[in-house]
Amino acid sequence: MSEMTAQQVHDRVAELGPWFHNMELRGVRTAPDHFLHDYPANKFARFAHVVPEDLSGRSVLDIGCNAGFYSLEMKRRGADRVLGIDFDDRYLDQARLAAEVEDADIEFRKLSVYDLAKLGERFDLVIFMGVLYHLRHPLLALDLIHEHVADDLLLFQSMQRGADDIFEPEIDYAFSETAHFDRPDYPKLHFIEHRYAGDWTNWWAPNASASKAMLRSAGFDLLQRPEEEVFLCRRVDRPTDAAAVYPARPAVNGHDKYTETRR
Repeated sequence: MSEMTAQQVHDRVAELGPWFHNMELRGVRTAPDHFLHDYPANKFARFAHVVPEDLSGRSVLDIGCNAGFYSLEMKRRGADRVLGIDFDDRYLDQARLAAEVEDADIEFRKLSVYDLAKLGERFDLVIFMGVLYHLRHPLLALDLIHEHVADDLLLFQSMQRGADDIFEPEIDYAFSETAHFDRPDYPKLHFIEHRYAGDWTNWWAPNASASKAMLRSAGFDLLQRPEEEVFLCRRVDRPTDAAAVYPARPAVNGHDKYTETRR
């Protein structure tokens, strides 16, 4: 158990703010004025029943872990190994503080979803919540999850807009057939060029059919949809030969420009 006093926790929470995960740490609320109130606990309550209550002997990867709410929940369910990754230093600092206060043995690493191959291991449960719509290359992310880290279950959530009904397209259509594209429930991935809700990192808003179709295309079979934005999936063989791509990075004066600028 952490030896931090409630006042010390309060001060650290304030120092690391603002928080997007509203958690209670030693009696201190991290985001008491959250516009979604008790988020993400209030959302998790709507689909917590689909996550195994006993994760003993299992490993969990939390992609885009933010302040670590889901990482902590999986550790409370007895997961042997929990790894949370994010690319935001402040979120990682928040997550490490939360784990310290809760005395939870969780590893947090700074890593992009596009660099999952660097982990070199697979996980029994991969959590991919609230990340897809922030990515420039969302289907690539799902391909990389399938190819490198998912071993069994995937818990997926994305902001969705448009039709909530799921349309099952035919396997093939004649070139002259176009009417299905105009259906509101046809799989659509709405592109946001500028901003949405004041956030320029909101790039995409799939409808429900697109979320399901993208998951299936990447090799994930839908098991349950306990909440309109949440899908519990199982890793299966891909339906086609399509897979993750690995673009070449240009070298400048013999050095990898991408690596040099990211140090």
